[in-house]
Order: sequence, then C-alpha cells, then structure tokens
Amino acid sequence: MPAIDLARPAAATPPIARLHAATADLDPPLAALDLSRLRANAADLVRRSGGIPIRVASKSVRCRAVLEEVLGAGLTAAGGFRGIMAYSLSEALWLVRAGAGDVLLGYPTVDRAALAELAADAAARAAVTLMIDDPAHLELIAAATGNRAGLRVCLDVDASLRIGPLHLGVRRSPLRTPDRAADLAYAAKRAGFAVVGVMTYEAQIAGLPDANAAVRLVKRASAAEIGGRRARVVDAVCAVVGELEIVNAGGTGSIEVSAGSAAVTEVTAGSGLYVPTLFDNYRSFTPRPALYFALPVLRRPTPSIATVFAGGYIASGPPGDSRVPKPVWPGRLRLLGAEGAGEVQTPLAGARGLRLGDRVWFRHAKAGELCERFDRLFLVDADGGRTEVPTYRGEGKCFG
Repeated sequence: MPAIDLARPAAATPPIARLHAATADLDPPLAALDLSRLRANAADLVRRSGGIPIRVASKSVRCRAVLEEVLGAGLTAAGGFRGIMAYSLSEALWLVRAGAGDVLLGYPTVDRAALAELAADAAARAAVTLMIDDPAHLELIAAATGNRAGLRVCLDVDASLRIGPLHLGVRRSPLRTPDRAADLAYAAKRAGFAVVGVMTYEAQIAGLPDANAAVRLVKRASAAEIGGRRARVVDAVCAVVGELEIVNAGGTGSIEVSAGSAAVTEVTAGSGLYVPTLFDNYRSFTPRPALYFALPVLRRPTPSIATVFAGGYIASGPPGDSRVPKPVWPGRLRLLGAEGAGEVQTPLAGARGLRLGDRVWFRHAKAGELCERFDRLFLVDADGGRTEVPTYRGEGKCFG
C-alpha cells in the first residue's frame, strides 16, 4: 500500500488540512486552533442566547489570548460576550490584574491567601464576585480577610432534578429552596457582604448529549422544574437584598433553555468555543470542532499499527471511552483496547501507510483541559496565517 502523503492531506477535513499546512514546519506534539471555526462557534453561541449576555467559562478555554479574542467583540443589542466565569480565586486575581473587569467565580473558594489578596486590592474587590452556598463560607472568608465590607458574593443554588430518591445532575450546592437561599442572603448581608447574584448550573441539561428520546424527556422535565424554582429563589433573595446584578445559568448544551427563562440575566458557555468530542451528539447545535492536537509517529510495531508519542490526555469525569482522546486523521485510525492512550506512547490500529515522523491529529474529550498539556496554542486563521500564544501553562500558571 502506498504511503500516505501528509504534505497534502486531501482526505482530511478542511480545518485539519488548514492546521496541518500552517504548522508543517513545526515538530509535534503541538496543539492548534482554527480561528475561523472558533469565531463561527462564538457567533453561534450568541445566536442561541437570543440577546442574553454570555459569560465565558475560563476553565473551558485556559488561554488568555482566546479569552481576549472572544470578549473583544463586546456586547451589542443582539447579545454577545460579557465577563468571565473563573474556576479559581487565584486565577480570577491574575485575570483582573491582566485587565479583566468582571470575573464571577464559578465555585466557592477556601484559599485564605487569595482571599487576603482580594480584600487588600480595591480594583479586585470591585471586579471579582465570590461564590458561596453555605454559612461556613461566610465565616471562612471573614476570618481570612478581616475586613469583608463590600466583598461581592453570589449564591450557588442546586439545579439538579430530583424525582423521588433519584438525583439527576451534579453534586454541587446544598442550597435548593427559596427559604434557604433567602436565609443565606440575609446572613451574608448582615455580615457586611454585598449579595449581587444567584447562579444555577443545570448540568443534567447542559452536559448531556440529547441524542436519545429518554434524555430529551429528562431535559424537558428538568428545564420546567428549575425554571419555576429559580424564579422563586430569585424573588426570595431579592426580597432580602434588593435587585440582583447577576442571575446566571446554563452551559454550552443548554443556552436556549436557560436564556428563555424570565429570571436569567446571563448564561455561561465555554466548551462550545473549542467543541471537544463530548459535544458531538447534541441536537441543539451543529458542532464545529476547532481545537486539535498532533502527535508524531515514532515506531511501527506491525504493518497495521503505528505508535505515536505521548497521547494519554484523559479527560475528567467518569472513566470510560468517552473520556479518551480520539484520533481523527487519518480517519481509519483507532485506539487499541488493551492499551488505550498512553503516558508516553499510544499505539493506533489501522495505520497502514503511516511512516516514522508522520503526524496523527486528535481531538480531546473536553475543552480547556487540553491546555494543561501544552504550553502554547498555534492559532490558524482562514488564510493560513499562524500566531503562537501561551496557554495558562505557558504563562507559568496552574490553578488546579
């Protein structure tokens, strides 16, 4: 069988062909982002939000240049991107010092050193909103900061669906009812905090592909339940603290559902910019994969197997096939069940024609996690132009 001509990957999908040509002079491993697809994905998220502002989930991006690219268009009458949802307080402080003006923590923090930094920095106090779901968070923040007057907080309210003993969704907040949310808002206000928001993340809607009827039924039931309960929670909290700046909801897989709720002032999205493999089977949008990585062939144990360097970039979540990287070009390649994606090498079946030094292109199962494996991304524009930018890792940052 003739060798595959990787100088002209005619069988590759258009973005891979473009990325391959633009990085042909570089030695893999490398990660490359198709800017045309990134921008198309961003525009599609805006369309789906129906005019409701979108907050960018930084954990799904983990590259300041990409955050700046997405946020650069700003907010128009037709909607757009506004603000960042960070996953770490240290990260939020770093982003603010780099110019971000509106950062909502998506999770509570118990980082006492970072809390002390926040309290001592007036600009950060104005830009960062902490997440809480327990009175103990208030006590910890107060002990770490001393002076917590004016610190902004948002209440994380459980958005899971419960049917009898069944719990459908993720295990996040202990807050669920309007009364408990109002009680925490009152405690925070009394302790000197500024209660500015409520968040509900419907993971069972946003994070599950809707490829079968049973899942779609659960999603519809969940949307109806959280829509009504969210409105009651917001009313109860507003009765204690006044009008809220932020009522945040949703994710890439549930933008339309969340944006359609009357109480919601903004939605969050991030994975929909890169579109990893976990987002391939949604009916609510057309996936346009934008982020890929390439690994070099380093040996040929048999005529039909090629072994590439590294590759064991396993995504978080429940272990299984859905969490492993997927070889996407050449298209017939597949992981071996007995070895999978390895720490320092990954054997691939269906590799006749591949030669030592050739590239194999992959997609990751999740979005921003790939950036923890690479210190730079190569951004490739429609004309094939290439720009090299650092990831969080490339800037020497690791926030967990």
